[in-house]
Amino acid sequence: MHLIVGLGNPGQKYLMTRHNIGFMAIDAVAQAFDAAPYKSQLKAEVTKVQINSEPVLLAKPQTFMNLSGESVIPLLNFYKIDPKNMLVIHDEIDLPYGKVKIQQSRGHGGHNGIRSIHGQLGHNNYSRIKAGVGRPSHPGQDVASYVLQNFSKEEDQNLPDYLNLLVDAVESFVVDGYQKTATKFN
Repeated sequence: MHLIVGLGNPGQKYLMTRHNIGFMAIDAVAQAFDAAPYKSQLKAEVTKVQINSEPVLLAKPQTFMNLSGESVIPLLNFYKIDPKNMLVIHDEIDLPYGKVKIQQSRGHGGHNGIRSIHGQLGHNNYSRIKAGVGRPSHPGQDVASYVLQNFSKEEDQNLPDYLNLLVDAVESFVVDGYQKTATKFN
């Protein structure tokens, strides 16, 4: 079984913010693979899908971004999923909007959701999709307030294509594994 985690913040206020691209990606994967409705479990909204006959648990932690590990690690343990079969999708300001980077066993890079998962897990031996949201156009703008803003109108128009790209990357990870996915999408 694989665990695909999208990071974000719960609540209507954050629904369409850059910080929630992970949640949006999970919703897109759920829709693409005809998932059952989400259920609440271990501080997350979860559902299951089959990708190429492989069972996949999709999760959106409901702990707020900075405490994501408090949900992710209990899910790994409850379902007895090896961390090498976990893929975490999160926003990345150091990538332009619409670009993705697949990585494995890397540092948190200042991302508090990833920092929480590293801290709770005790290592970084899992894979990630960094989903580019770009940097603020004004150098003085606070990064935290930037990622908590909604996408621009132009970004919003391109969001369906971006989410399709993320769905393709998730499918590739489940079917082909990390190395082929990183080669294909980086």
